[in-house]
Amino acid sequence: MSKIYVIEDDEGIRVELVRMLEREGFEVEACEDFSRAAELALAAAPDLVLLDLTLPGTDGQLVCREIRAASSVPVIVLTSRVTEADEVVSMTLGADDFVPKPYSPRVLVAHIQALLRRAGQAATPASTIERGAVTLDLSRSCAAANGKTVELTKNEMRILGLLMRRSPAIVSREDLMRELWDSDAFVDDNTLTVNVNRLRAQLARVGVEGFLVTHRGQGYSVRA
Repeated sequence: MSKIYVIEDDEGIRVELVRMLEREGFEVEACEDFSRAAELALAAAPDLVLLDLTLPGTDGQLVCREIRAASSVPVIVLTSRVTEADEVVSMTLGADDFVPKPYSPRVLVAHIQALLRRAGQAATPASTIERGAVTLDLSRSCAAANGKTVELTKNEMRILGLLMRRSPAIVSREDLMRELWDSDAFVDDNTLTVNVNRLRAQLARVGVEGFLVTHRGQGYSVRA
């Protein structure tokens, strides 16, 4: 699973970007201390960095230069500063690609995958996720434990996949509903509850009890 490090100061954009990349199967970490952006990016040891140019207390081009001085990790500049000068300077300082905002999620993912391929990384997400006794096979849409396997519906697989990718963090009901429908326009608490209960029943069929944990007023998590 390729790891993406996001350096974006706009919280709304950062949150949506992280969610979108996680839905695509990437491992994602985001910077929150922009005064140490280059240092934190290097410490995270990602396969690729997404970098905004307009950052509080520093400049993305400076961050790009600091990253490139210490690492050959691919860097995609993702910014609303779209002048020719900004693009030329960014590429001169070591950026590998330049994607203007607003961006299409599909186009951005295509840029990421292409750059990872050129860098010799495995751009395709891992087909299995393991947490505790449970293995989720994304390619076959099934979960396995204790030598048994159960087939999951599309919604069950999406719920379990998101919870396992983010483990041990608690995933809010809102995030789970976005994962199911990719839109706030189709929010339905009761439908989510039904799907979670069905998923619990499916896991019980392979001898797994208590793997899905409900956190009242917060959301759900899985036991590692």
